[in-house]
Amino acid sequence: MAPQRRGAPKGPEGCGAAERGRPNSTKGVRAPRDVRRKWLRVAVLGACTTLAGLLLWGRLGADEDGIAEVLAGRSEVLPGRFIEVPCSEDYDSQRRFEGCTPRKCGRGVSDAVITRDEARRIRSIAEKGLSLGGSDGGASILDLHSGALSVGKHFVNLYRNVRQKVQLAIAQAFGISASSLHLTKPTFFSRINSTAARTAHDEYWHAHVDKVTYGSFDYTSLLYLSDYQDDFGGGRFVFMEEGANRTVEPRAGRVSFFTSGSENLHRVEKVHWGTRYAVTIAFTCNPDHGIADPALTPPGGPSAQPR
Repeated sequence: MAPQRRGAPKGPEGCGAAERGRPNSTKGVRAPRDVRRKWLRVAVLGACTTLAGLLLWGRLGADEDGIAEVLAGRSEVLPGRFIEVPCSEDYDSQRRFEGCTPRKCGRGVSDAVITRDEARRIRSIAEKGLSLGGSDGGASILDLHSGALSVGKHFVNLYRNVRQKVQLAIAQAFGISASSLHLTKPTFFSRINSTAARTAHDEYWHAHVDKVTYGSFDYTSLLYLSDYQDDFGGGRFVFMEEGANRTVEPRAGRVSFFTSGSENLHRVEKVHWGTRYAVTIAFTCNPDHGIADPALTPPGGPSAQPR
């Protein structure tokens, strides 16, 4: 009798039904993963938005009037940056000097005109001169042509070299001949600290136009002799504009220059701590308003007096 073939043993009844009834494990995991991916995308987008905001805030910062764009930051070393703006009508009411009177207006900043060592040496002279006098109200100036500053050959040569380099930078930026520019007065050192103002002359922070304040100015330049946030706080130079002002953060050796009309209304922020040093060097197109560089003061000549 042939042996009977036995079938494969059956599994427990209902096992297949249980497998068929079990939820698909892949589908069960996919939903939480989709949620995690969605939140990851949201987090990345948020991080990118925050980073973009921080980068923008690096260029836009609040000044005392609201939002301001940083035209020149203290950590930047600029070979040159220039912004052209429409000329005001201030130049129409004065005698024009072709090839010099502004037809192209604007403002520029450069860290490549004057070295930091030159700025340091000039600051040393400014500190000595201003230590002999100055305002009790936080803002002091020392006119380089007043005879109140005893100067030697070293300073005269240093100043002439600096003036010539600034003059050339202005001429190149505005497309005019350097020989058509004439140094004009006042040319002065300024020292600003956080001492409270005593008189109206100490209130340096008001907006003004150089051509209104100093009629002979056609082109203004400032050579900074100290560093923003290292030597002093506050004290940024602010070009006043609709919507957003533009600020220049002082840096020793930095030269800021601009046409002197109403197109460049400006002011200086209040200095909150430390001391800010600068020298103003201005030029005119009218030779009748020109002056010579400071001359040697002979031994025994006038020394600086309190102002």
